[in-house]
Amino acid sequence: MSSETDSLESRPSLVATVTTETIPDREIVEVLGIARGNTVKARNLGRDITQGFRNIAGGELKAYSTLLSQARDDAIARMEADAVEMGGDAVVNVRMETSEITKGASEVIAYGTAVRLD
Repeated sequence: MSSETDSLESRPSLVATVTTETIPDREIVEVLGIARGNTVKARNLGRDITQGFRNIAGGELKAYSTLLSQARDDAIARMEADAVEMGGDAVVNVRMETSEITKGASEVIAYGTAVRLD
């Protein structure tokens, strides 16, 4: 795991991040634009072999679950950092998407509307 990833995971959120269009008891005073963050994670060949056996037998592919969870956390942290760079203190209407970039590598993107609150 890289030091960049370590710092993303250990850093507390700098902004309020919600999937709703509003934040209870807060007023949006300025819409700043789209905040976004992404990461691309590649699978490990050795892990593919062991997970392939598990796939045949059935059950959760825990190594992949962990990899995607880390990717989501990284994408959210980068989106929050983008919002802070824009001068925001919240991101509303947050959404996430996952896509396969190439065989064995997936992208996770988080995006939402960066706003300034009262």
